[in-house]
Amino acid sequence: MKRLLSTVAAGLVLGTPLYAQPHPLDGLTSDEYDSVVSILRDADVVSEETLFPLIELQEPPKAEVLAWDGDSQIARKALVHYTSTDGFGEAIVNITSGEVEESGLIDEQGQPMIMLTEFMGALQAALSDDRMIEALAKRDLTPDQTFCLPLTAGNFLTPEYEGNRLMKIPCYVVPEGSNFYAKPIEGLSATYDLSTNTITEVTDTGVVDVPEDPWGYTEEEIDARVGLRPETNRARLSREGETNVTFDGSELTWDIWKMRLRVDKRPGLVVSDIRADDQGTWRDIIYQAHLSEVFVPYMDPDENWYWRTYMDSGEYGFGLFLTPLTAGVDCPDYATFLPAVVNDDSGAAMEIPDAICIFERSKGDPAWRHFEVFAQSEDQFVPAEGRPHTELVVRTASEVGNYDYLIDYRFHQDGQMQIMVGATGLDAVKGVNSTSMSDDGAEADTDHGTLIAPNLVAANHDHYFNFRIDFDIDQPKNTFMTMDIVPAEVSDDSPRRSMWEVQENVPQSEAEASYQISAMKPRYFMMMNQDRKGYLDHTPGWMIHHGSIAYGPFDFANDPPFARNPWLENSVWNTVQKDNERYAGGSYAMQSDGSETLATYVEDDEPLPGQDVVTWFTAGFHHIPRMEDWPVMSTEWKQVHIMPHNFFAMNPAISLRK
Repeated sequence: MKRLLSTVAAGLVLGTPLYAQPHPLDGLTSDEYDSVVSILRDADVVSEETLFPLIELQEPPKAEVLAWDGDSQIARKALVHYTSTDGFGEAIVNITSGEVEESGLIDEQGQPMIMLTEFMGALQAALSDDRMIEALAKRDLTPDQTFCLPLTAGNFLTPEYEGNRLMKIPCYVVPEGSNFYAKPIEGLSATYDLSTNTITEVTDTGVVDVPEDPWGYTEEEIDARVGLRPETNRARLSREGETNVTFDGSELTWDIWKMRLRVDKRPGLVVSDIRADDQGTWRDIIYQAHLSEVFVPYMDPDENWYWRTYMDSGEYGFGLFLTPLTAGVDCPDYATFLPAVVNDDSGAAMEIPDAICIFERSKGDPAWRHFEVFAQSEDQFVPAEGRPHTELVVRTASEVGNYDYLIDYRFHQDGQMQIMVGATGLDAVKGVNSTSMSDDGAEADTDHGTLIAPNLVAANHDHYFNFRIDFDIDQPKNTFMTMDIVPAEVSDDSPRRSMWEVQENVPQSEAEASYQISAMKPRYFMMMNQDRKGYLDHTPGWMIHHGSIAYGPFDFANDPPFARNPWLENSVWNTVQKDNERYAGGSYAMQSDGSETLATYVEDDEPLPGQDVVTWFTAGFHHIPRMEDWPVMSTEWKQVHIMPHNFFAMNPAISLRK
């Protein structure tokens, strides 16, 4: 049954065409990827040598999807980024009609994602460059002993970046074991121009001691280092019988929830058409939710570090770097595993096995309980009334360089949702001469990070995750408001001198609807359907209750990495829905110049009340590394917490069975 479920779900969620008429929001199938490339070649838009940073579903206009009757044909289209002799091109391919509807060069506001072919070319160029070979020799190293890691170089809006496509390439000693990052060759990096396939610069700021410890992290390596803990009886999650998850094509149903899943190359998992069962009626909640952008700026001004300001989703691709999930570690043994399909550089379909896991779990917590002391008597003990809590988890894991990011969509039986980000993997480490904090140079070595091991400093940095959430509470047209907790007026004759009350504030336009979050100014963010009378004549809504947030002393006007990512300035933004506004960092993140971002989406300051409103939420955290992060950091979870507000007549979890 589990294997059958996986096969059927994969058919429309992520790969093999099993149905004649897919849902308009289903991801491209393997056959469709092949068709896209063939159509472009037949139209002489591309050649056999063309590479494709991106091929993905071009979603139909939202209005068409909402009007779809389930049987009629909506043209299947693909958005394509491709290489050409004049730069990068973009095309819209109508797969259904076999036509190229649009094609042309991408302007210079940014570039498509990095391709694996480019990674390999940069790596090989670095290790064959005479200047790099000479610099390695100064460190008693050869290219055969060296592993180089091409990284995106940001855009510092200088002539160096004009008309180029740059990567910076630091290097490491080839690992003896599992850890590829334990022995950085500090003080040395190369700059590679992907547009000319040349090393344009080698930066050598001086020889730094190379760490000696390989710092492997496999079970065998840790056993050899410190020994393993005594064997214990492992606590495991389990489930009785078959799964309660069902699939109808790409539509997943569990408990009171329905949703559709697909994978796109840039954001990774896309969850659409989220609905809840309200006493037998399936009601719309969210049209679509997905990761919009990830920004990871490092805080070291060193010449080999200042440029490390990665836009992990837009530059690398959370879908491209999805990794197979492991039963018993990443997900319970009983989870259902699904593949993902994205395009490789040639445009062909590339399957990533076990890229999604779906599982129910109980953590042993009560969904609700109450012990009634007044029900007790000398003759009878009345136990607490309660119900066990179960949640559904839809999980992926993307490895982007040294970091692994788990992305969870968690659905609860009481109507709450959580979008969770779990950051784990390895700290980015810098080689230093210090081996302890007592060394003479340790203070200078740790100006911008923490000495986590001899000769290794982990640099301070941040992680920001923006999610695009298109609420449709029973209909597309909703009203956004805040519920602010403010001091209440207390009458002079009241014994109370301080209380609070809720003040509802409805921003009138996009420019008024962006917010920072502070515990000193508590507020909740609400999306409501003003056209519907709900239970007790309440206005039904859903709210972002809270999330994990972080701010910093950033100069958004003058510091290029933050000028390119001004969406960080506020945790919550709201825009009128537009089909082409999907990413907070803009359509093209690679070397973007900041001219298209979430902040520019609100510049026209459109009216918000009663419109189809999209909410954008940024979760994030500052990372001051510690020794306990090494050699692999424990998973750090951050969240966006979404919950119903006067949407249901009562607690939906009240009907759970014991």
